[in-house]
Amino acid sequence: MKVIAVSQRVDVILNRNESRDALDQRLVEFLFSIDCLAMPVPNYFGGYTDNIYETYDGFIGWIDLVKPDAILLSGGNDIGNCNKRDVTEIWLVDYAQKHKIPLLGICRGMQMMAHLSGRKLGVVSGHVATRHTITGEINATVNSFHNLGFKSIPDGYKILACDEGGVIEAMRHLHLPWEGWMWHPEREKPFDDADLSRARKLFHA
Repeated sequence: MKVIAVSQRVDVILNRNESRDALDQRLVEFLFSIDCLAMPVPNYFGGYTDNIYETYDGFIGWIDLVKPDAILLSGGNDIGNCNKRDVTEIWLVDYAQKHKIPLLGICRGMQMMAHLSGRKLGVVSGHVATRHTITGEINATVNSFHNLGFKSIPDGYKILACDEGGVIEAMRHLHLPWEGWMWHPEREKPFDDADLSRARKLFHA
């Protein structure tokens, strides 16, 4: 079984004065279905504040202990809304690049991959709580829960699928075993066989 380090969204619970790391149990189930064990990544390792980070020694200590076989950047939260999560995912992408391990970005995760490649995100319409058709190397009808996207492929990637309006819905790195999907495979019931097969191929390569 492969160990997958999975980033977590941040939920702010105002009436309890809490900020919670959270991971949809369906994503854990999705990974388990392809013989992968989800290892949730905390969004704090010490050494940085909400405004600036000073060291990632705590992160390196954690990830060297876990030694993940792959990384998954999950959905939820817009980039810039939670600095701790942004920093954690920057470090996860950096780790995946240095160790050349598989990485899958789901929704916000794919946006983070594009953002770190210098691609500017823009508001897209008709992509929240709906379904639409995507075409390209991947042809499917997928769910959609995002209001940010992009139509120009980031440097170092190729397009795998676009929607009817040209918004990029899936991409793959040209040299690394990385993919980004703008839909949420864990929210399909039952899980889509094509999503399971593609994720299995990526993580078990």
